[in-house]
Amino acid sequence: MTTDPVPSPRRADLGRVGAATREHVGQLQRGYRADEPLFVARVAQIRRGAGRPIDALPELWGLTGLERLYPNGRTGPSDTLAENAMHTAVTLWSLHQQSHRDAGMHRPGGPQLGGAVRQLMPADDIDEPLRKRFVRAGTAPTFDILAQRLREIVTLLRRSAVPLDYGLLADQLHRWQLPGRRGEVNRSWGRSFHAYRRPKPAEGTPADGTPADQTVTDSPDTDKDQS
Repeated sequence: MTTDPVPSPRRADLGRVGAATREHVGQLQRGYRADEPLFVARVAQIRRGAGRPIDALPELWGLTGLERLYPNGRTGPSDTLAENAMHTAVTLWSLHQQSHRDAGMHRPGGPQLGGAVRQLMPADDIDEPLRKRFVRAGTAPTFDILAQRLREIVTLLRRSAVPLDYGLLADQLHRWQLPGRRGEVNRSWGRSFHAYRRPKPAEGTPADGTPADQTVTDSPDTDKDQS
């Protein structure tokens, strides 16, 4: 009996903000997972900014990769929105990655926000408290409140080791701030939530996707690099 091959995840075409975020988070993630002291300490510092506005954290200057937004050294009036988006995505990733050395929580071509949230729910049911958290993110009235509500969601994703494409998230956060583009981003998050389908388990694997000879344990909320 033959089965159709599982398609590889398609990497979204990224804009300037998403590409800069993907590059910076990728570098941080490689160093963190290799347990390099410099990167472990740096990610712990960056984590303090998760859910907090960029202008409240001058101590993160030079750590969140914003220099990658200016390869030619030129800035413009619209750069504030790009900085907000990249800062938020990088700091949320640093929270998401905490305690995970065996896997990267930034996964290019991986799930976007709605699909990741749906993975936290039972395959055949809707977790109503979690759904309400997701809805609260979609109805955030300001960018700062959106960042706070995304922090709550990312904390849940971290506990279950569900990754995100942080380059894509950064681009979406950038568009969210542009006039008339918020609905487009919300629609994309909602579509990815509704379209997510749990992969069928491999032969000999229980329905929850865990090999039969392994025990599931929650990822700890703290580790040696906790700040």
